[in-house]
Amino acid sequence: MMLRKILFTKLLLLTSYGAFALAKVDTLRLTLPQIVEMAKSNSISAKQAITVKETKYWEWRTFKSNYQPQLALEGILPGYTKTYTQVQQPNGTILFQPIHYDNSSLTLNFSQSIAATGGTVYGTTQLQRFDDFDRNSVLYNGIPYGIGYTQPLLKFNSLKWDKKIEPLKFNESKQVFIESQEKIAITVTEYFFDLLLAQVNLGIAEINNSNTKRILTIAETKFELGKISKNEILQLQLEVLNSQKAVGTAKRDVEIATLNLRSYAGIEGDDRIKLDVPAIVAQMSVAADKVLAEAFENRSDAIAFIRRLAEAKRDVAKAKGENGLTATLRANLGFSNAATNAFDIYRSPKNQQSVELQLSIPIMDWGRSKSRTKTAQANEQFITYSVEQDKQTFKQQIITQVTLFNMMKEQIGLTDQAEKIAAEKYKIAGERYVLGNLSITDLSIAFQENDRAKRDYISSLRDFWAAYYQLRYLSLYDFEKNKKITY
Repeated sequence: MMLRKILFTKLLLLTSYGAFALAKVDTLRLTLPQIVEMAKSNSISAKQAITVKETKYWEWRTFKSNYQPQLALEGILPGYTKTYTQVQQPNGTILFQPIHYDNSSLTLNFSQSIAATGGTVYGTTQLQRFDDFDRNSVLYNGIPYGIGYTQPLLKFNSLKWDKKIEPLKFNESKQVFIESQEKIAITVTEYFFDLLLAQVNLGIAEINNSNTKRILTIAETKFELGKISKNEILQLQLEVLNSQKAVGTAKRDVEIATLNLRSYAGIEGDDRIKLDVPAIVAQMSVAADKVLAEAFENRSDAIAFIRRLAEAKRDVAKAKGENGLTATLRANLGFSNAATNAFDIYRSPKNQQSVELQLSIPIMDWGRSKSRTKTAQANEQFITYSVEQDKQTFKQQIITQVTLFNMMKEQIGLTDQAEKIAAEKYKIAGERYVLGNLSITDLSIAFQENDRAKRDYISSLRDFWAAYYQLRYLSLYDFEKNKKITY
């Protein structure tokens, strides 16, 4: 009885000390959601995603500007020249004559593209001044106003097709940005659990080291009383050395994992990081039909399916539009005048009109036009098949991920129970060894099973949250809040 009292007293003292040591709190405690938000705000990947988003936005603005009125001011101010130039004489000979003049002009042009037809309406007003310094004369020429229209005939209308495709590309880029944020969550979750597992391993190693030392102390008391052999003492001393080595290795792994997490998530400062073990979202229900519906509504891939087919049709239209007869009709009317005074240009200007039809008819191209069209049509068919295949892969990936996620929910419950059972066995084994009812070998097995159960539980948590964030990425839907993901 006296031996048991001594052993239990040492056990309580050492256990209390171990609990006090574990109660020490690190400077910065972080949860998984906090780490995810930090990475989405501060990581280099997040900044790159924002830059790409801004680039796509300005590309969209550039596209929109193609359909807006354009106003441009052009001029030559001054157009000064002083030189010698060759002048052909009536008898055919050449003489070099001096010239000294300034020929300046100012033009204001307006244009408006018409997407439906591919044509362009334009207007202009121009004023030109010519100063002849040798003869001390000034002449003015100008177009008070003129309007015109240019219309390609039987040609590929890029404006019409861009109006169909560019909005798809812009919407696709917005969803790509959201996907990039969710991809950051997936990546930083891996770094989070790398550090969490390292910290758990360190905690296990420190507890094992403390418990091994405690058991060695108890064993030494037993040895003094002749209850155990010298071989068992040596075995425990070896276990203490191994546990000390395990603590050192675990501390190294924690430092490396901390550095990796800090670097990716953009966490500034030198504070030590202590991660909280995340819980599971047990009440969350995920159905494959719901995920598929959200994915086809939200994902950039779903928009890309439509865009790729539209681009293939555009390429066929372009191949057909650039083959065979092409023509361009140009027509303009307005007024022009010349005078020795600038204001006289606008007094009684003279009519001016022009109409022009430019034609291009290939006579013999050795089948080039037909080959271009057939190539574009074959590529359109290939893309149609490719899109169908990608849709099937897309669906299967989502269904597989939903199945995996639901499996992870069940698996984590089992590993949680296993961890609790192993912890109970670990506790009982320690008590039995103190009482002399368990061998050192069985005690070591109980230690190992407890350690493995704790690691398995963290691994199950990793798999669960990785599957969860992957599901968010595939659907761009928040299943906790039951709403679409937006930023």
